[in-house]
Formats: sequence, structure tokens, C-alpha cells
Amino acid sequence: MAQAKSNFQSIRVADWMSDGVLAVETFDSIAVARHLMAKHRVNQLPVLDDDRLIGIVTDRDIRDAYPTSMMINHTKAIDEFAEKITVEEVMTRDIFIVQPETPLVQAVSLLRKHRIGSLPVVKNQQLVGIITRSDILDFVLSGDGRRKRPAQKRRGAAAKAKKKNQNHSRRGAKAQRSGKTK
Repeated sequence: MAQAKSNFQSIRVADWMSDGVLAVETFDSIAVARHLMAKHRVNQLPVLDDDRLIGIVTDRDIRDAYPTSMMINHTKAIDEFAEKITVEEVMTRDIFIVQPETPLVQAVSLLRKHRIGSLPVVKNQQLVGIITRSDILDFVLSGDGRRKRPAQKRRGAAAKAKKKNQNHSRRGAKAQRSGKTK
């Protein structure tokens, strides 16, 4: 039992984090953020300002910012509204972060205690990854704590985008703003 606990304590965030991070910038609209979340099947996006992490925007932040569902027949007006509201206006600024060397058990404790879905992973003031509840569930389901697949493949499109553009996959948001999405 002591051996199992010792092994669990030795597992680090870097062992289970997703390193293909999809992020948005402060000036991106909530429509862009919503589209990226839906397209890449993520629930939260780190928010960057000149490559510096300054917050996080969640699907709930965006949902709460949208007009009431009573306007269901006003799709055009809702879309225009969503283009005018920036991520900066709805994001959470006071966020918890971890480092790649942080013990996974500490990250799990933060997620649970503060009832949040993810923690950006920062090294030398640069965003290098994200650890989510899904990553924790993957760890639990692994049984032995060993990763079954490489981290790069865990976020599919986000990891591919990062490979193409090393500045944290922001190309997706920039392309969305200019209307050049695939």
C-alpha cells in the first residue's frame, strides 16, 4: 500500500497533460471561442495577451454571455451580438495554474477543491499545456498510471495545429476571425 501511494506521488502533471493547447486572444470574439470549442470538442480555452497567459474562458462563460433563449427567432441578432463581445469581457482572470513538475495529486486536489475543469500548465512564464478532468479520468482508467497513448495525439486537431504553428495553436482563432476556417 505504501509503495502504491509512493508511485502515485511520483506522477507529475507533465505525464498526463495535453500539450497541444488551443488558445484564444483577448480580442477574439465569443463567437470565435464558441466555434473553436465546438470544433475541437474542448470546454475551456486559455486566453493569451502577447503570448502571456492572462485568463481562461469556459463554455459556461460563453453560454452565460449569450442573450436569453427567448430570442430563439432572432438568430442574426444573436450572431451579431456574439461577434461584438470579446473573450476578455467574459473570461476568468484570477486562475489557478500548475507547472509540469507539479504532482498530479496536487492538480487533482485543486480541480476538486475549486470545482474547476482545467488547469493551464505554465513553465518559464509560457503556456506549455493544460490538464483537464478528462486527463485525470484517463489516468484513473489506465489502472497502472502509465499513459497508453502519446500526449500529442490526445487533442487531435489542437496538437496538429500546434505542430504547424508553434505559438500555441492560435492560428485557428486568427483564421476564424478572417473567415478562413476549414
